[in-house]
Amino acid sequence: MTPQEIEALFTRADGSYLFARWGRPIVPVVFGVDDKTLGTVKGAIEAVVGLAGHQMAETDPELGVNCMFFFFRDWDELLEVPDLDRLIEGLGPLVAKLKEADANQYRVFRFDEQNAIKAAFVFLRMDAELSQVPAETLALGQVVQTVLLWSDRAFTDASPLARVPEGDRVILRPDIAGVIRAGYDPVMPAVAQDPSHALRLAARVGREQ
Repeated sequence: MTPQEIEALFTRADGSYLFARWGRPIVPVVFGVDDKTLGTVKGAIEAVVGLAGHQMAETDPELGVNCMFFFFRDWDELLEVPDLDRLIEGLGPLVAKLKEADANQYRVFRFDEQNAIKAAFVFLRMDAELSQVPAETLALGQVVQTVLLWSDRAFTDASPLARVPEGDRVILRPDIAGVIRAGYDPVMPAVAQDPSHALRLAARVGREQ
């Protein structure tokens, strides 16, 4: 990928550049799925975290769990989740906004003192559209969008996933995989707001290739 293409992945709609990765091991939990889908989601998490060279853990000393995936049919169901309003500030107005927009997915991030990611909440309303997406594809796509703080416009025109004709499989795009690995390089900062950071990412992606 060119530096300009990588910069676009972390340039928000207001023109600001913002990159952030997880600053602590990821401790996931999944709500609203059967055991088979649970295994699929956790498998996707393990694969992407392994790709990044990051870590998972059994518990987070501050939060217990820090990466929550919610699968449900109606946004109002979130209002019934015990203590979720304590984790998500302004949950009521947010639910109302998402209902009005007829949204079927939303992600919320929380950050530590250094502005690295310390928690993520993934909400998936399983409407007719999402229900048609294979569990493996849905899980991988959501985990990829949670492992880094991408731009709000990063994947509006192109998915981070690609279909492989052989076996009709869906995989993470190699260029996006390269950006994830580069972003988690130990010599790279956990947080960056200067677009020159994209040049450093591009250099590492280029060396991989």
